[in-house]
Amino acid sequence: MDNSSLIKTPIAAELDDFKKLFDNSLTSSNFLLNEVISHIRQKNGKMMRPILLLLVAKLYGRICPESLHAAVSLELLHTASLVHDDVVDESTERRGQLSVNAIYNNKVAVLVGDYLLATALVQVGKTHNYAIIDVVSRLGQNLSEGELLQLSNVSNLQFSEEIYFDVIRKKTAVLFAACTKSGALSVGVTDEQAEFARQFGEYIGLCFQIKDDIFDYYDSKEIGKPTGNDMLEGKLTLPVLYALNSTKDESAEEIAVKVKNGTASADEIARLIEFAKQQGGIEYAVQTMFAYKEKALSLLASLPDSDVKAGLAAYLDYVVDRDK
Repeated sequence: MDNSSLIKTPIAAELDDFKKLFDNSLTSSNFLLNEVISHIRQKNGKMMRPILLLLVAKLYGRICPESLHAAVSLELLHTASLVHDDVVDESTERRGQLSVNAIYNNKVAVLVGDYLLATALVQVGKTHNYAIIDVVSRLGQNLSEGELLQLSNVSNLQFSEEIYFDVIRKKTAVLFAACTKSGALSVGVTDEQAEFARQFGEYIGLCFQIKDDIFDYYDSKEIGKPTGNDMLEGKLTLPVLYALNSTKDESAEEIAVKVKNGTASADEIARLIEFAKQQGGIEYAVQTMFAYKEKALSLLASLPDSDVKAGLAAYLDYVVDRDK
């Protein structure tokens, strides 16, 4: 059985229920809103976060309406954050298609993002579970803090791995952790089990973001996004941070400062990418990612064997082995 089957088979019926509820949550009488949402949903993605939530819910109990509403809420909040991120980053593409702000304008993108966020709050309210509502509310705070931390870090001329991990915890890992914790809470678990689920999700999220950052060092034909795009936005990620800190190369540091200032040329960015590769930055990032994967697997190892446990292990494999 391939990874996709291992992941989805334990929750196949419930995943269909989720998709119906998700579709129903986005019905509106507003023509422009429906048009924009239809555009966003042309590239729905793999629904990785709801799948993770449902797997964890099934790990601890039986998936119920609380689980489904929590999954819809978190997917809507995630989608809202992507629409808003494209405005903040002035991005013109999302998943290989034009972004909302590129087709319409920033006003429409912000308002549609706000609508998705509000709908997420409506859905989490339908869980009638205060603990899940608290998780989703705090997630919204953390995602905003992560974006602001990333923006403020652009002007910070330190090449800090500590700040990098703080950013990716708040921008990415916290969303996966919210999914796993909400899935557990939806079926009634102990505080210890909820924390176990949250930690498992955080490890997955760290793996996911490190893998995403590695993609930025390779040709767009291979991974479907522009090479060096992070550096164009003033972001220095783990491979180049390692290379800079392990060598203290002055010429590379000068380019890195230009990246942060937004003054680096395309040629300089290409040179810095090549420098990161030559100095073992990719290997270091891969090793770091696999270290977090092993931490997640060690948590799974404490659980009895089941198809859901196998699905979660396959999910981890997918996160670190994916090619886009």
